[in-house]
Amino acid sequence: MTPRHLALAIGLAAVWGFNFVVMQVGLRHFPPLMYAGLRFAMAAFPALLLVGRPGVPWRWVAGVAATIGVGQFGLLLMGMRAGMPAGLTSLVLQVQALFTVLFAVTLLGERLTARRVAGLGLAFAGLALVAVDFGLAGPAGAFALCVAAAAAWGLGNVVQRRAAPPDSLRFMVWVSALSAPPLLALSLLVEGTPSLSAPAEGWLSLVYVAFVSTLGGFGVWGWLLRRYDASTVAPYTLLVPVFGLSSAALVTGEPLSWVKLVAGALIVCGVLYAGTRRAPAPAEPAPAVRGA
Repeated sequence: MTPRHLALAIGLAAVWGFNFVVMQVGLRHFPPLMYAGLRFAMAAFPALLLVGRPGVPWRWVAGVAATIGVGQFGLLLMGMRAGMPAGLTSLVLQVQALFTVLFAVTLLGERLTARRVAGLGLAFAGLALVAVDFGLAGPAGAFALCVAAAAAWGLGNVVQRRAAPPDSLRFMVWVSALSAPPLLALSLLVEGTPSLSAPAEGWLSLVYVAFVSTLGGFGVWGWLLRRYDASTVAPYTLLVPVFGLSSAALVTGEPLSWVKLVAGALIVCGVLYAGTRRAPAPAEPAPAVRGA
């Protein structure tokens, strides 16, 4: 990546990292499926009236809506509601990078270099460390829901890469529009009759996740995926838990144990190693030609 694109990827990780704290606030006032449905409904309207068609076949829009909109966020918010704390959720969810690489290699035929394998292996060691630590005391079902959300995100990354939408923001508006109805329908079936009587902080959290994280974040994400392989872009999302853990510690008082710090260090090192390219060896000078 160029330095400017690298800075953009890191900034996106910061936005998505803080997003977990914001979602935890929202889940105090809304059930998870309803919260996800309202998030995408707000992201879609009134923006849907201002943008044109998505510019790609509708099957790709529906595919991303099903995997990222309904799958990732529905499972993620259910896991958080079931007991996963914000900072730790941001860490566990980043196993999506491994799913993305797996799906990209098997479905798109992208090349998996030894450097990427080593970097992702190091990052996975950090995720495994915190998973074992959480498994000793936390609810296994909540953890499993977050891993399933990561798998859905990884598949969605590959679908979006295959779609290659010409306008990421317009594409995400339509993805949001197609994600909201099934999420709200599922909420009605599973969570019962909705109630919209939430305080201001609940609605402000929805504003952040709808406009900053969803429209802005996935607009940038899709823009990067159009310029680089999915297996190149995905590792930078492993920086999300660094921002997620730190913001959760500062805002909500979630403890930062040595296990989380070591895991975060492994993840950062893995990201940096997997996302950078080895400098090419300097070409040897051509041998001088002697005159006859």
